[in-house]
Amino acid sequence: MTVLVDTSIWSLALRRRSSTLSPVDSAHILELTTLVRTGRAGLIGPIRQEVLSGVRDAAQFTRLRDRLSAFADLAIEDTDYLRAAEAFNACRRHGVSGSTVDMLICAVAGRLEAPVFTTDGDFTHYAKHVAFRLHHPRIRAVR
Repeated sequence: MTVLVDTSIWSLALRRRSSTLSPVDSAHILELTTLVRTGRAGLIGPIRQEVLSGVRDAAQFTRLRDRLSAFADLAIEDTDYLRAAEAFNACRRHGVSGSTVDMLICAVAGRLEAPVFTTDGDFTHYAKHVAFRLHHPRIRAVR
C-alpha cells in the first residue's frame, strides 16, 4: 500500500542536519527509509514543489531535486481538485482552516486510500472532517 509522504517528513529527512534531530525525528526518518526501501513512499507534485521551495543555495536545490527525482509523482485527477474544495469547505464549516495544498493532499490520499505520513498536526484536525487516513508509524527507540 502506498503511503503519501507529506512535505514535513521529506524536509525532515532531506533538509535537516542529523545533529539537530530528536529521537522522534530520527524514528520518522527510519520509517521513511522503510517506506522508500519497500517501494511504498508516495509523492505528488505539490509536495515536491513545497520541499524544493525556499532553498537558497542552487547546489542544495539541485541535490534535493535529484534525490526526489527517484520518485514519480502520483497522478492528480480532475476530481481531486473538486474533492479538495469540498474538504476545504467541510473543514471551514467546523472552524478548521487549511491550505489548498493540504486539502489537495487529503483529496488524493482519500481517493487512493493512501494514508498520509506527516508531522504536521493540522492533518489530525482535517481527518476529523475529511475522508482520509493518517499513517501512524510505530516509533522505534533510536540510540
